[in-house]
Amino acid sequence: MRWWILAAVTAGSFMTFLDNNVGNVALPTIQRDLGLTISGLEWITSSYILVFAGLMLAGGRLADVFGARRTFLTGLAVFTVASLAAGLAQSGGMLVAARAVQGLGAALLTPTALVLIREVFPDPSERGRAVGIWSAAGPLSMALGPVTGGFISEYLHWSWIYLINVPIGVVTFGLALRTLPAFTRARRDLDLPGLATSALALFTLTYALIEGESAGWTSPGILAAFGVSAAAGVAFLLAERRAGEPMADMSLFRSRVFSGGLLTSGLWSFGVFGIYFFSALWLQNVLGFSPTQAGASFVPMALVMGVVAVLSQRISGWLGIGRTVALGMAPMGVAIFLLSRVGADGTYAAVAPWFVLYGLGAGLLVPLTAAVLGSMPVGRTGVASGMLNVSREVFGLLGITVLGAFLTSAQSGSDQPPLLAFLDAYGFTLVIASAVVLAGIPLALWALRPEAPRGEREPQAAATVGSSN
Repeated sequence: MRWWILAAVTAGSFMTFLDNNVGNVALPTIQRDLGLTISGLEWITSSYILVFAGLMLAGGRLADVFGARRTFLTGLAVFTVASLAAGLAQSGGMLVAARAVQGLGAALLTPTALVLIREVFPDPSERGRAVGIWSAAGPLSMALGPVTGGFISEYLHWSWIYLINVPIGVVTFGLALRTLPAFTRARRDLDLPGLATSALALFTLTYALIEGESAGWTSPGILAAFGVSAAAGVAFLLAERRAGEPMADMSLFRSRVFSGGLLTSGLWSFGVFGIYFFSALWLQNVLGFSPTQAGASFVPMALVMGVVAVLSQRISGWLGIGRTVALGMAPMGVAIFLLSRVGADGTYAAVAPWFVLYGLGAGLLVPLTAAVLGSMPVGRTGVASGMLNVSREVFGLLGITVLGAFLTSAQSGSDQPPLLAFLDAYGFTLVIASAVVLAGIPLALWALRPEAPRGEREPQAAATVGSSN
């Protein structure tokens, strides 16, 4: 039964991963069909991230208070219905709204998945294998998503990139409803002040990052959004100090593994999100790939990533988590830099080796999740998972917005033809992304080295971290 539960949890996560990876390759087709600008395309991606990141901590808290089963099923249902709405959208505004509701479902579903895995697999060795299988859902979606999105946008209607989630969601909901048991709730207090202030802080920060480039970083609206985010953040910290059962215990950041692991994961997301968003445009608009060819370009990378992800727990047992994660960041950063050297006459043979090298490194980052969650005290896995995913989403959004700002600035300041200007600007942003990812190497070596137990830890979690170092 445990492995059927893992299948349901993995399928639910796979659906959220697939949604993003299917959509990226279809962005040029959606842009032409709905008459959208680059800013409009960013909102299709960013509206999802806005709600996802804004409510991620709330999702983890709800899993702790109302139970992981109920929260997972609710998130899965919301995401499936929103996917149907996205597929039926007739305008950019309708699509952006549906994507925002998808973000709500993902905010409930995603942090709960890891809570369920920890509950179902108390044995550290089995849990490591389960996390590896669950983590492979990401690479698998990266293998199937782009090529599926390319095929759909070239031969069918782009709406099917969202409608494809509906049958997956229905089947997964039925399996989860049948197999998931009711788990003991870790917390009783919902901590409404913490929920409200954290959501406001993350919403306004995400909005400012999304709109900052188009509205101007010093415009009154953007400065006001940053100000509200800062004020809400301070209010959140004060609320957590007074709460009987705080949503996020700030003392957790005293743990080098927890705080350093979140930052390492964030640096990875910065490069990944930005590259994936603009790579579909680069492959099609500059190198002349068809949507199907552009999607197929990602398949070898994703397959290598999936295989390495399954093996990564064993590798971390040999090398230690810190060295394994650092070893993964190195080829990722190198691959991103070498992609920046591909010229306008580049072919698939020119980009494939670097995509594969990137996938080899990315697969080694799976033990990072076990390290971060293993540093949590008893009963806080839901919030820890939420905080981990918040760091990924916020840094990923920074990747899209910051790299997008560099790309736009470099492209507008060029006197070359548009395609060559885009290529040069894109190469420049890849160099920046490479430097950011490579900065994670020393951080991982420092943060993820063995740490003595601090306070009350889950015995299994401590064993997971200790056995990998």
